[in-house]
Amino acid sequence: MSENPSRILVVDDEASITEFVSYALRKEGYDVDVVANGEEAYALALEKDYDLYVLDIMLPGMDGYELCRRLRSKTTAPVLFLSARDTELDKVVGLEIGGDDYLAKPFGVRELIARVRALLRRGSGGDFPAANHSISAGGLTLDESAHTAKGEHGNINLTPREFELLASLMRNAGKVVSREDLLRDAWGWEYLTETKTVDTHIKRLRDKIEASGYDPGLVETVRGYGYRFRQ
Repeated sequence: MSENPSRILVVDDEASITEFVSYALRKEGYDVDVVANGEEAYALALEKDYDLYVLDIMLPGMDGYELCRRLRSKTTAPVLFLSARDTELDKVVGLEIGGDDYLAKPFGVRELIARVRALLRRGSGGDFPAANHSISAGGLTLDESAHTAKGEHGNINLTPREFELLASLMRNAGKVVSREDLLRDAWGWEYLTETKTVDTHIKRLRDKIEASGYDPGLVETVRGYGYRFRQ
């Protein structure tokens, strides 16, 4: 672990869960804060910059979904949902509102640490091949090492999932990429058959491209199949 360990906020109202999760993360060398409700978590997030948020969905007061929505208005840091509900619909809802991964309770320490490491690598750009540092297409340059997307109007501020979607599209610029391939590239979940979440994230990606001064039409819809990044 580096001299400046990643900072993680764990939000859950079950003491047994927060004790287990915080102990496991601290043992790995992470800097961990723990709170029991969404309101306190959001207030803390406004004060500190966290590298990862671990959120229970069923929280008292503001639930994990609403907390994630609010966090997405201020940060692109990865969000890992924890939940006792393990249906595909629950996973899809969590992803559509801006979550990055979903871990069903009960879970083991090895799986928790593996998910956390993967999300932190994605957040810093560490999951991309070192041999291919940048991609340029449509007036944008994607730096896979620095985890930035930019052009003549400056940077586009993207979440890890949005970045990976854009990376997949730009690697295949001019070609159609299916929703299934985008889902696999950005989430790595072969078993998740619901592809609507891809459409939701593509819409967010286009909105951010446009808000940053670029043409949202760079990402084209190919009806009945998927999306294409315009060269």
